[in-house]
Amino acid sequence: MIVTRSWLNEWIDLDGISNEEIAKTFNSIGLEVDRVEEFNIPKKVVFGKVLECEKHPDADKLNVCKVDLGTATRQIVCGASNVRVGLTVVVATIGAELPGGMVIKPVKLRGIDSEGMICSPGEIGLHSFCDGIMELDESLGDISLGKEVCENPYFNDALIEIELTANRGDCLSIRGVARDLSAAFDRPLKDYTVSDNDDMRGIGRILSLVHDKDLDVNLRYKALELDALSLPFLVKMRLAQIDEKRESDVESIMLYATHATGVIMRAYCHDFFVNDKDEKMAKVHLNEDEQGFASIVTDDDKIASTVGIIQKEESKVISSNGVILIEASYIPPDVISKKMDENKVESGPMFYKTSRGSEPELEAGLSFCIDLIERYSNSSTFGGTIELMNSVKEKIITVSKQEIDEIIGADIDKIVITKILKNLGFNTAKSTTENFVISVPQYRHDIVNKQDIVEEIVRMVGIDNIPVKPFILAEENRLEDNYFEYKKRTFFRTRAAQSGFFESVHFVFDEKKVLNSYGFETTKEELELLNPIVQTLDTLRPTLLSGLLRSASQNKKNGYDSIKLFEVGSVFSPTREESLQMAFIFSGAKEEESLLNGGKPAVIDFGTFAQKISDIIGDIELRKFKTTHTLSNPYQCAEIFVGGSRVGEMFKVHPEVQNDYDLEDTYMCELDFKALSHKLKVAHKSSKYQASFRDLSLLVPNDVSYEKVKTIIEQNGTKELVRFYPVDKYSDETLGESISLSLRFVLQSDEKTLEEEDITNAMESVLTALKDELGIGLR
Repeated sequence: MIVTRSWLNEWIDLDGISNEEIAKTFNSIGLEVDRVEEFNIPKKVVFGKVLECEKHPDADKLNVCKVDLGTATRQIVCGASNVRVGLTVVVATIGAELPGGMVIKPVKLRGIDSEGMICSPGEIGLHSFCDGIMELDESLGDISLGKEVCENPYFNDALIEIELTANRGDCLSIRGVARDLSAAFDRPLKDYTVSDNDDMRGIGRILSLVHDKDLDVNLRYKALELDALSLPFLVKMRLAQIDEKRESDVESIMLYATHATGVIMRAYCHDFFVNDKDEKMAKVHLNEDEQGFASIVTDDDKIASTVGIIQKEESKVISSNGVILIEASYIPPDVISKKMDENKVESGPMFYKTSRGSEPELEAGLSFCIDLIERYSNSSTFGGTIELMNSVKEKIITVSKQEIDEIIGADIDKIVITKILKNLGFNTAKSTTENFVISVPQYRHDIVNKQDIVEEIVRMVGIDNIPVKPFILAEENRLEDNYFEYKKRTFFRTRAAQSGFFESVHFVFDEKKVLNSYGFETTKEELELLNPIVQTLDTLRPTLLSGLLRSASQNKKNGYDSIKLFEVGSVFSPTREESLQMAFIFSGAKEEESLLNGGKPAVIDFGTFAQKISDIIGDIELRKFKTTHTLSNPYQCAEIFVGGSRVGEMFKVHPEVQNDYDLEDTYMCELDFKALSHKLKVAHKSSKYQASFRDLSLLVPNDVSYEKVKTIIEQNGTKELVRFYPVDKYSDETLGESISLSLRFVLQSDEKTLEEEDITNAMESVLTALKDELGIGLR
């Protein structure tokens, strides 16, 4: 769950409370903070207004603008396509230092003076949410020309991401999180005032709701004559902050209102429900579908949505004009979750909130949404509402003050308990002198017994504020970072030994002359060893490779035909900064002499060596690479990536180096040991349906790398494409400047056994993308 300070401030007064204190409070009340991101707009970045905008005489994509900065008007050359007269914008003035280190100075752009920069979101450190420069509006409050942007609370803000446990669906909204802060800071939660701006036209003229049976669903509808809706800047910025985006302005408003209030909001096109275009009466039916879900359907049985689960695309609002229906819904999370477990159906983005527990106060959420639309459009609302509300059995929990104290192990003042419960939305009006008679609000479906009530009290009092009891002696946990480093090193050493490598250990000193001859950067002269042990060990080693080469050479002289060595050890930068590396060397025969190979084992090759490294450190990806040293054969080098991160390099040793050390074909690898992952194993869902395999032989130009082909396939593959890999490469004179590359595709679905049509569609998607992007087709 992502919140921002300014957004929370709309529901609870946070004046005088620092961002650090808010984050600390979240952690103390059980809402674990995952990250805090503060937006600090630089000084000298101000609000301005574009007075004039003309094309640059010598550049088609540049515009020469006159911008009012309140105290002065400045000429600024701007390349944004959306700049125009009348816009209120953010301007970095002369002397402003932007994130990334850019300092704004007077410049000439194609011969025209420019005194500042009109900014996009990313240029001042915000999340990007628009193409081009920012187009500000009144949703930001005071944006007086010349005023520094950092003084505006919506820009000078803090984003806090919270990890919620599965039972805290009540905190999946700004209002819900603010409610917990209300209890923690003992500050009142701001109630949303339900406004009455309806016009004289009644909603009953254009909408009716028909239902046959009780489906445990609460619904409330309003109708609007939508006119010229413009999505406010603040809404755009906040949706970007929570990493959400919708196709239309109306859908964006629904998402914003849901995230703010916790009430599940949907918007429907009125005409979708109209059968007789002359009557203009929309008939909404609430029916039970074949799986037992509550569905919103039309007169002619077209499904508009499944309540709490998904809305059909054809019923959504895509225009900023016309009559629309806005629906607020609530369905108990235990009901929807149970049905979904029994009958798996396709779900939409709102199902997560519904299944965890949404807000049941539909009127307030609907009013919030309507007010937002009316404020930023010329829309008018039809009078009244159409609703279907089920009576809710009140959940009452009785617990005595004595029981609370005994469970907590401390005496908590009754007034404090009452205040906490009230701020959290619990009703204690029926309490007596001895007992708390507590009415649990509908949104707290996780509260079922007195222990849950006590847990809420402990959360808000704070575990650190409960008096300490006599302690019980227990042994301290002695597992520290060095233990886990030891376990990691032991793990990879064991894996290397299991793959047939022998561990080799060398001095951390090496010969500077030899290292320099191979292009390695050694310790700076002023930091060099003062009294080396011997002249051939006169510097700190920057690599493990040279030591392994010497050891392999010695093994060769001792009569070994297959040499497999590894080392885990420290290396040093020119400034003597220490880091841990792991290196391997494989030289000569790839296996021992045996009956199977006729006593003549093959020599190690690049593919076999790469597989050996993969056996030790896990799945790897190789990319074309050229080393900075000269130990490597320039035509057989690769960077090693694990999980998208670079961890090292592997290469075939240069023929001249092999001759110097009297070695046969030799391959080496050096890895950043810190970059190797050694974490808890995570289980992933695996499909129970059969996998399908398809081979494609592609005609690939010689100048097109496999990495480009791989990227295009990854970007355009369907969800059924599990993995793919090359199985053959062929070339001859008939292919000209191309090669034949055979790829094997593995396809599998989590939902069914794939049919031939599904497989064909998946392959066509890949082939079309390769043809359009790289001009590659089937052989």
